[in-house]
Amino acid sequence: MLFNSVEFLVFFPIVIALYYAIQYKWRWLLLLAASYIFYGSWKVEFLSLIALSTLVDFYVGKQLYENTDPKKRWKYLLLSLGLNLGLLIFFKYGSFLANLALPIAPIPEWRKNQIVSFLAFDLPVGISFYTFQTMGYTIDIFKNKIKPEKHLGKFALYVSYFPQLVAGPIERFKHLQPQLLANNKLTYRNLCHGARLMLYGFFIKMVIADNIAPLVDAVFESPLEYSLITRWTGILGFGWQIYADFYGYSLIAIGAARCMGVELITNFKTPYFAKSIQDFWRRWHISLSTWFRDYIFVPLGGSNVNKVIWIRNILVVFILSGLWHGANYTFIIWGAIHGLFYLIERSIKVPNRSFLKPIHWLKTYLIVSFAWLFFRAEDISNAMEVLFGADSMYSNKYLDLPFELVFGFIIFIMLELLFKSDSVNSVLNRTPFAVRWSGYGVIIFFILSFAGTTNHPFIYFQF
Repeated sequence: MLFNSVEFLVFFPIVIALYYAIQYKWRWLLLLAASYIFYGSWKVEFLSLIALSTLVDFYVGKQLYENTDPKKRWKYLLLSLGLNLGLLIFFKYGSFLANLALPIAPIPEWRKNQIVSFLAFDLPVGISFYTFQTMGYTIDIFKNKIKPEKHLGKFALYVSYFPQLVAGPIERFKHLQPQLLANNKLTYRNLCHGARLMLYGFFIKMVIADNIAPLVDAVFESPLEYSLITRWTGILGFGWQIYADFYGYSLIAIGAARCMGVELITNFKTPYFAKSIQDFWRRWHISLSTWFRDYIFVPLGGSNVNKVIWIRNILVVFILSGLWHGANYTFIIWGAIHGLFYLIERSIKVPNRSFLKPIHWLKTYLIVSFAWLFFRAEDISNAMEVLFGADSMYSNKYLDLPFELVFGFIIFIMLELLFKSDSVNSVLNRTPFAVRWSGYGVIIFFILSFAGTTNHPFIYFQF
């Protein structure tokens, strides 16, 4: 079920009420059942994939901890990585790889069509997130950083905890598991802080992202009907759509967990205020960038290598990050753009003077926005049409910006400036009572009055 759905608005209060009503020792079972119901509401058969990853990694974790033979430990680790990456590659990249291989494969055409038809299934929601989370668990045990969970059901809860199951944040076992099993008390502070985050998340998802979405869709579906300036407006618009969409999801996820006394890691720190590509990735999707840093970049040698290998490591991480988002050449290009400009920035030393900060910010914002073109485009041809397509006789069409979107966007930017140097709850705790509750009223009014007419799924659900 979607966070911004009637089903969730019924489901979540029931879970919270039961969570604090039942005995502490049974809470893990309630949350596990709630998590499986939450995920199964999309497609119940895909629960088998989560269950398979859970069973295998629970077994592997125990074997890694109990064995000291390096060869056996490597075999168990490869079993975990092979299963999780195998499922991910099959379900997410199977069709992409088949389309690469089938044109040159020496098999009959009818067999090729049969293979393509077989691989044309729905992508399991959130498979990239929970596979990365559970792989991190086994890798950390292999490196002797953590001890395995002894209880299968409680480990299953770590893998499937519903607030962050389908789109993160990607949590580390040593941070999340103790909180899930703690005897969290019902407090006004947790409920208040969680509700605030959820409210702001609903606002930027439903009022900002969902109202920008149809404007962006119109440009990318028929780019040649619009002028170059309008098409660039669509590119910039998608940048704000995905920002509000994913940031909104993350806030709702973190807020929902906070209502249960669980503090998920921060996944966003106003990334559009970044002054370099490196700074951007310290602020955007933090749980993913740190995962790639710890489990890909560092094992490759990190920065403690010669310059050529370091460049290779950077490009590998950024290109894999692009591929993680989807099986399409456009995602590879998106990752490569970030990697190349990251290398250029690190190679050219520019004085960090205060008067240059606006220039650094504008440069970073334009690079990130340009890269979003390939992230959003259906394919390379679509991206080229948006970027270079000649204006047609219909290019006098323009995007009709709704007043409520403009007004809501202004409020959003003002709030982001307010939250630039501190967290949402820290700022609100310092805000006078009357001002704070007036702000809640305005946000609720916008959600009820100006939410997008179409309920767009969260963009990162497709990953």
